[in-house]
Amino acid sequence: MPISAPVSAPRADASPDLRIADAAPPARVTLRTHLSLALLALVYIFSFIDRQALAILIEPIKREFGASDTAIGMLSGLAFAVLYAGLGVPVGKLADRSNRRNIVAVCCALWSLATLGCGMAVYFWQLLAARMGVAIGEAGGMAPSVSLVSDMYPPRQRSFVISLFMMGPNLGVLVGMAAGGWIAQHFGWRHTFLWFGGPGLVLALLVRLFVREPGRGQFEAVRMAAAADTAATPPVSFLRQLLDLWRIPALRYLCLACGVAGVPSYAYGIWATSFLVRTYGVSLAEVGLMFGLTSGVGAIAGALFSGALADRLVVRDRRWQLALPMIGVALGIPSVLAFLLWPATGVWTIGGMHTPHALVFAMLFSFFAAWFPALSYSAMSQLVRAHERGVASALLNLFITLFGVGCGPFVAGVLSDALAPTFGAEALRYSLVATMGLYALTVGCYALALNPYRRRLEALGA
Repeated sequence: MPISAPVSAPRADASPDLRIADAAPPARVTLRTHLSLALLALVYIFSFIDRQALAILIEPIKREFGASDTAIGMLSGLAFAVLYAGLGVPVGKLADRSNRRNIVAVCCALWSLATLGCGMAVYFWQLLAARMGVAIGEAGGMAPSVSLVSDMYPPRQRSFVISLFMMGPNLGVLVGMAAGGWIAQHFGWRHTFLWFGGPGLVLALLVRLFVREPGRGQFEAVRMAAAADTAATPPVSFLRQLLDLWRIPALRYLCLACGVAGVPSYAYGIWATSFLVRTYGVSLAEVGLMFGLTSGVGAIAGALFSGALADRLVVRDRRWQLALPMIGVALGIPSVLAFLLWPATGVWTIGGMHTPHALVFAMLFSFFAAWFPALSYSAMSQLVRAHERGVASALLNLFITLFGVGCGPFVAGVLSDALAPTFGAEALRYSLVATMGLYALTVGCYALALNPYRRRLEALGA
């Protein structure tokens, strides 16, 4: 990645506002930019560690509180998603008008404190309330961060850079599963939350001190013309802005694709470790290490590969920005079904641990599943103007959260309880298999978005 990327010189026929703006020092990518990206990525990693830690702790929490799979689905899904989705869009609107760095720093501190609260819960309702506190804090992290990263780098590098940022969930799974399982096995599930909540407070301070707020749209060639149009146009209401964004066909199909994909993705993310514990009889420390490493490594490789490939292919045809996540989802379907349906007798003994053969397919699925999140957020950043990215990011995140986080774990938990009388310990396996079928609908939504995406970019002069 180049250290500096100056903005192209203004045209001779540019408007006075554009010439005056471009007379200022050109925007550049510097070492400070890379440091800011690293800190924002760390914040996102810890947000997912705090969020994903619950997945490895389901079985001990169930035993202590006597909770059903439906109640755990409520704890890991709806309790988090309703507040996260409801607050995310207003915070996105605030990010389009206010200092985004400060929003990220404050919200990081809030969800870290709430994670500490999860470790102090004595009753199930207290754990539920603390999880809702995590949701309130994390609602303000995603949209401002994506908006910041989009303004820190030029468009030609954006898919790869956002892929780097979006490795947060993948690294969060790796660390949250591997370290969380070990901590829970040796010190108890409450200590997992306590160990993971503290570093977020330090990160919040580092973001406030070292991340610089970039100019909005500073790398777009038409940025000042867009700013002049915005200044000349009376401000519209929040609801009107959402409706205007929803009327963009490509963005609408993109939101639907990601929302539908979120249901099986989050159902898998929350319940896969419990599936391995129940089906293969492995311990928390073992399943955390095995699943965290295989899924984390596969997802990191998939995110980097897809981001770099997208930046190359979109030069030939802009539709590759959405075609690649569509292909990734399609290739992930047989991989995840193989993971879930592989015979439980198929295991290796590696380092004294019984390692299921199915984990090979878990790694393969993680590789392909990592294509759609980063490339979709990158596509979103191209579909809207610089001053709309906060709200657009929050709108896309609303669909992923409300459908994925809210419905995915809950639906899988309800199905598991419903199938238990018939399938017994295998109920969770078939619950997850049924949920994975929604990926086929995701592929259709991406296909519908391809041509509208290209037309929208042409209309914006991208």
